[in-house]
Amino acid sequence: MAVIPPKYAVSAVVGKIKANTSREIRQRFPEIKKVYWRNECWSVGFFSSTVGIDEAVIKRYVEFQEKVDTGQLKLQLDFGF
Repeated sequence: MAVIPPKYAVSAVVGKIKANTSREIRQRFPEIKKVYWRNECWSVGFFSSTVGIDEAVIKRYVEFQEKVDTGQLKLQLDFGF
């Protein structure tokens, strides 16, 4: 969980976190270049919520995102959020 002050855009903060952690992972583990294409460790999207989201909704989102990332998703119109 992260608390982000309103003056910062959530997407900007998440982008910085992803960029910094990706760079650190690549520096510590150079062999990771063999696994990730174009040095992309993280998927494009992210999940954020203010209030009212329970663990079941987060779990559905993670499962959905995994299908997107692995190319298993055909077409799903009801995201369940």
